Amino acid sequence: MQEPHAFPEALTPARLTVDAALIAAYAELTQDFNPIHLDADFAASTPMGGVIAHGTMSIGLVWQSIERSLGTAALTEADLDIRFIKPVRLGEALVAGGQRRAGSPHAYEVWVRSEHDNSDRLVGSVLIEPAPSA
Repeated sequence: MQEPHAFPEALTPARLTVDAALIAAYAELTQDFNPIHLDADFAASTPMGGVIAHGTMSIGLVWQSIERSLGTAALTEADLDIRFIKPVRLGEALVAGGQRRAGSPHAYEVWVRSEHDNSDRLVGSVLIEPAPSA
């Protein structure tokens, strides 16, 4: 992992467009076949009003942004704290990223946003605790 002084001000963005095939593949990978993700008729009858992507798919996008910015080692040194704001809908183009927190060289405010309207789908923070030097 990069040294603390080399932590970038902003995380490298990670992008994803959500479609039915991606949601189905993610369901298969995670063995999460909840019909809110896969069955349009069922999902339309719920308070969600339609199919939504798995929440963990958005979290994975944040992890990609962290890894692209700070390297693979940062993933084992990170403490991620997130909150879901809005569900992710079919057809949405998402971007995950983050901005370093003022006065905290190892902490970032992170998000997943819709690229269509720039509204948040997930927000939170990540603290990277570098391993002590040997």
